[in-house]
Order: sequence, then C-alpha cells, then structure tokens
Amino acid sequence: MIERTPLLNLVTHLVLVSGLVLLLMPLWIVFVAASHDFHTVNQVPMPLWPGDHLAENLAVAWQKGNFDRVMVNSLIVALGVTVGKIVIAALSAFSIVYFNYRLRMLVFWVIFVTLMLPLEVRIVPTYAVAADALRPFQAMFDAVGLSVDLPEWNLLNTYSGLILPLIATATGTFLYRQFFLTVPDELTEAAKMDGAGPVRFFLEVLMPLSKTNMAALATIMFVWSWNQYLWPLLVVTDHQTFATATMQLQKITPGPAFGEPPIWNVAMAANLIVLTPPVLVTILLQRWFVRGLISTDK
Repeated sequence: MIERTPLLNLVTHLVLVSGLVLLLMPLWIVFVAASHDFHTVNQVPMPLWPGDHLAENLAVAWQKGNFDRVMVNSLIVALGVTVGKIVIAALSAFSIVYFNYRLRMLVFWVIFVTLMLPLEVRIVPTYAVAADALRPFQAMFDAVGLSVDLPEWNLLNTYSGLILPLIATATGTFLYRQFFLTVPDELTEAAKMDGAGPVRFFLEVLMPLSKTNMAALATIMFVWSWNQYLWPLLVVTDHQTFATATMQLQKITPGPAFGEPPIWNVAMAANLIVLTPPVLVTILLQRWFVRGLISTDK
C-alpha cells in the first residue's frame, strides 16, 4: 500500500516539474533564438523571451536549406524504414513463436544480441553491401565453385539504399514476440478450427490485436529513422536529389571555416523545422504509444 500525504505529493510534483523544466529548457532556447535577429542572438547574455523575427527566420532557413525537397526525402525514408521495421519484426516474431522448428530460440537470441551492434559498429560492412548488394551472393557462389556472374546492384544514392539497410530491428522483434506469447492458445486453436491458415491467422487475428504495439513501434522507429544522420551522410553523395533534412542542417550554419559568421538565429529556425514532424507524430500517437508499451488488454 502506498501512503499518500500532502508533503509527499508536493515533493513528487516538485520533482516532476523540475524534470519538465530541464527537458523543455533547451527547446525553449532554440525557439527563442529562432525568433530574434542576428545581433540579438549574439548578445551575451541572450534574451530568454521570444522576439518578432520567427517567421522571417523560418522563411530564410527554409529557402537556404532547400527544405521543400529534403523534407520529402526524410518523410519517404522515415515512413519506409518504419513500415519495413514493423513488417520484418512482426513476421520474424510470428515465425519464432508459432512455428516449431529447430534452433528457433537460437535464431531469436542471435537477433536479440544485435541490439549490442548499433549501425555505427557495422557501418563499414553495411556500406560495402549497399555499394554492391549482390556481392555476398557472388561470394557464396564462388565459394562453392559455381560459375555464376551476378550483375552489380548499387544502392548508393537511392531510396532503397537509404531504407533497406535500416529495416531490421531486434527491438521490434522482441516487442512482437512478447506480445504474441500473451495471445491465448485457445484463440489459436479456434482459428485452426475455423480453417484459418498461418497467413490468414497472422493477418486477420494477430495484426488487429497488435495495433497498439504497432503504433508504439511506429512512433519509436519514425523518430529514430527521421533523426538518422550518419547513414544518409555516408550513402548519399548526390545531395541535390537525395539529401535528408538532418543532413541539410550542417549547411545552414557554415561557420568560420567557410568564411562566414555562424547565423545562429537561422540555424535554430532550421532546427525547429526539422524537429516539427517527429514531434507531431509523437503527439498524435502518444495515447497508442503508451497503451502499446504498458497495456495488457487483449
């Protein structure tokens, strides 16, 4: 039993408010800096109250960063990665839970161990595969002595190269596996008695039941893929066509190396532009996100 007292409630609310202030303070500073002109932003100390240049700075940042193009690219990549992760995670978890084959738990743990191998660790072999996606198959054919010459399949400077290497997810597989394990066996037996095969059971029973898990995973993966910087920077050389929004931020503030002073007010406005889509997705899917992580209702 948890004892509730006015003093404990006060302390709890003070801790929560303090954490909220610490969380929102950097965002507030970005917003304030984006609303002032160049000279005001460079004052020491900078004012902590918004100015009246926000619309002007946003327009300059949008034009300077070519955001009408890169925002579309980021949206395509984020949606492609999110959908790919959900599909791959659901299918892999379905296979591990509902199909009884040898080494299935070993397969699961191999997938789970990849949580310790982020993209930055495997960036070199991933780039090598993206540069020629059929090279591993060519190596296998050569190893067994088959004289098969596969064509080169270059994924650099393509949406496929930006999306496909990122769609595997151990986190999503784990979340779906844990959810599928809680589905009653009686439901599975009832579906079999109704003549439902594996595909129909997966599409018409499991997927509707896992909507909240899907929304939670979609929220996490959309924000993660939208904020990707290293992989797009590596795989994209045609910045005019395939650059993403996070890549474009580095061009907003050229800095002294380019012979120009840092235009912090425009840079902060650009940060607001790039920040808006993941914030909107998080707000819109917040209820589903929380339910997908903590709900036990089936």
